[in-house]
Amino acid sequence: MLLIIDLGNTNLTLGLYEGATLLRHWRLATDHERMPDEYGLQLQGLLDHARCNPATLDGIVFSSVVPQLTGRVVQACRQYLDEEPLVVTSALKNGLTIRYEPPTSVGTDRIADAVALKALYGVPGIVIDFGTATSFNAVSREGEYLGGAIMAGVNVALTALTQRAAKLAPVELTAPPSPIGRNTVHALQSGLLNGYAAMAEGMVSRFRSEIGADAKVVATGGLAETIAPLTKVFDAVAPWLTLDGLRLIWEMNRP
Repeated sequence: MLLIIDLGNTNLTLGLYEGATLLRHWRLATDHERMPDEYGLQLQGLLDHARCNPATLDGIVFSSVVPQLTGRVVQACRQYLDEEPLVVTSALKNGLTIRYEPPTSVGTDRIADAVALKALYGVPGIVIDFGTATSFNAVSREGEYLGGAIMAGVNVALTALTQRAAKLAPVELTAPPSPIGRNTVHALQSGLLNGYAAMAEGMVSRFRSEIGADAKVVATGGLAETIAPLTKVFDAVAPWLTLDGLRLIWEMNRP
């Protein structure tokens, strides 16, 4: 049994694996005010809900892109689950050659996405992660993590737009009936969702011109299943790809 914790700026994503099988998964809001005891009780509660005794865990893998919260979650794992988590960094074995400069600056969630892409879908390949940021990650035919592109995520774009435009209010992120919005709500939905789908198509075309026209394209992240139906550019939609990548990294580095 393996517990995986992926701490992002917006979401705290967790997965409970038995071998290679993802038994349970959770996507929670990241709370920047939460203390170690609160994280510990939350982890205990999730495992209890899954009917998993913490004593049966073989390990915990922890990836974080929120440095100020990293220590709190590590402390919670030690005190409440009696387990020292494997904290993922670019220095761990991952089966990739990191070409990012410097390698230590690439997010561990992006590395995990690339690891899972290579293992599960093959290379060359591209992962588009629709999270707080929308990130594009390219892996070469030789298994090199080349880097990619980062832009504001859909929710970040919506928040910025509605804060700066007095007549625009937040909308539900669901696809409108048509790309041509006939009211303000549908126009906003189309601009955000169809706009990001079209942006994905354009970026994939540019990436493929450098790493190969046969590059597989995988969508992941919280909004992957919302945007993917609006375009034919994706070969696969894998909302929990990052968890799979972290599991594979643990397999390569387990004690």
